[in-house]
Parts: sequence; structure tokens; C-alpha cells
Amino acid sequence: MIIWGATGPVFRYSDTWQLIINTGTTIVTFLMVSLIQGAQNRGGAAIQAKLDELIRSGRAKNHFIGIEHLTDTEVEEFRK
Repeated sequence: MIIWGATGPVFRYSDTWQLIINTGTTIVTFLMVSLIQGAQNRGGAAIQAKLDELIRSGRAKNHFIGIEHLTDTEVEEFRK
């Protein structure tokens, strides 16, 4: 942030300065969204593995393991 603040006076707050700030902000936002999505995917995979293990060890039906890979129509068939 200090670098961005220092660029304003150098470029006299011109269109170039705005472009630099907007580009930098866009890049940081994209990286943060990617990081958050990666964390959510890892968390979802861990929860799915735990649920699969509970199904295997309990009296639940084993054919529900891997149901997240089915299409929406196939999932609706299971729900019925």
C-alpha cells in the first residue's frame, strides 16, 4: 500500500496513476479470491471424506458415497 500511495505524486494523480492503482487492486482481488476458493475446496473435500467414512462405518447405505459427482438429475433420483 505504501508503494501505491507514493506513486500518486510521482504521476501527478494522472490517468496512468489511476490505471496502476486499478490494475494492482484487480490483481490483489483476483489472488485473494483464488486463495479463498482453494481453501473452501480443501475444506469441502475434507468434510466429504469424513462423511464418506461415517457412511462406511455406520449402517447407512454405501451407494451414497460419491453422490457429489452425480448430475443434478441423478441426485434428485436419490432424494426421492
